[in-house]
Amino acid sequence: MKKIATEEAFVTPEVVAEWDKLLDDGAPAEPGFKLQIGYFHTATDDFTKRVGERLLELGDMRLQEMDENGIDMQLLSLTAPGVQVFDADTGTALARESNDILVETVNNNPTRYAGLAAVAPQAPKSAAKELERAVGLGLKGAIINSHTKGEYLDAVAYRPILEAAESLDVPIYIHPNAVAPSMIAPFTERNMAEAFWGFQTETALHALRLIVTGTFDRFPNLKIVLGHLGEGIPFWLDRFDRQYGNSRGTSDHNPTWKAKRLPSDYFNENFYTTSSGHNWDPAVRFVEDIVGEDRLMFGIDYPYANCKQQTDQAATIELKNPSKFYHLNAEKVFKLD
Repeated sequence: MKKIATEEAFVTPEVVAEWDKLLDDGAPAEPGFKLQIGYFHTATDDFTKRVGERLLELGDMRLQEMDENGIDMQLLSLTAPGVQVFDADTGTALARESNDILVETVNNNPTRYAGLAAVAPQAPKSAAKELERAVGLGLKGAIINSHTKGEYLDAVAYRPILEAAESLDVPIYIHPNAVAPSMIAPFTERNMAEAFWGFQTETALHALRLIVTGTFDRFPNLKIVLGHLGEGIPFWLDRFDRQYGNSRGTSDHNPTWKAKRLPSDYFNENFYTTSSGHNWDPAVRFVEDIVGEDRLMFGIDYPYANCKQQTDQAATIELKNPSKFYHLNAEKVFKLD
């Protein structure tokens, strides 16, 4: 069966060089960035070396791993934290450069790769223009690594990005980032600020902020993609609905809760989920039941997750519609010709 992996990461040497400057030149950097990227630049264990090597590689080694594990296509995106840790000018320039490299990669191998555009939300109007340019060049949507210096897409300042995505009819993939500065301390105390717990907690928070603030009432056709089986949100939808229903009328207590409908209404209409790094049979089947077989897509989270382990694990899932899961939904959501 054709398999499209929908959350597969890469990075450019230029982005890595600018990350190094933030770490080495004494420039102010977020604690989450220092924790995440600092670790990858100093650790010498086999896992870290393997990931770093593969992030920078878009040629034979990556294609060989895809072939060995039956992956027909990867949907590529610039790895977290992408360009969102830089000043606006640097981030905007790096996003454009990374997108040009990605477009060239896709054009050189269009049956094996598709891509999502990097944008710099810290310059919202420029980010919207870059998304329009990149989609015009063939990219299939935007990747945003959750918070941008502690700020989220529900803020009014970021509406140009949402307007552009809705107008272009392309999805925004909200990918995890290290926990935002204002909430990171309790996570770092127990080494939980990254993939163990912080990534999904912070990204789910981002999605819920979009929901409760009424973002999808303003942008009813906006499409958001979440990895890791929806960052846990499907497992909580019933409780979210009950708590929102109980609380939204108390405007003095919840003045920013402006959504007109229940959280599950928006999640089941505006969100799509992927199984990236989380191809565990009972969890995938539960999410398929909750969101429906048309809103769940296969993903690996390469190279952070092991390609063979994830494809072997996914092969054991008792899916209702494997074709939709493995390729048909991705082809529709990301308009993969």
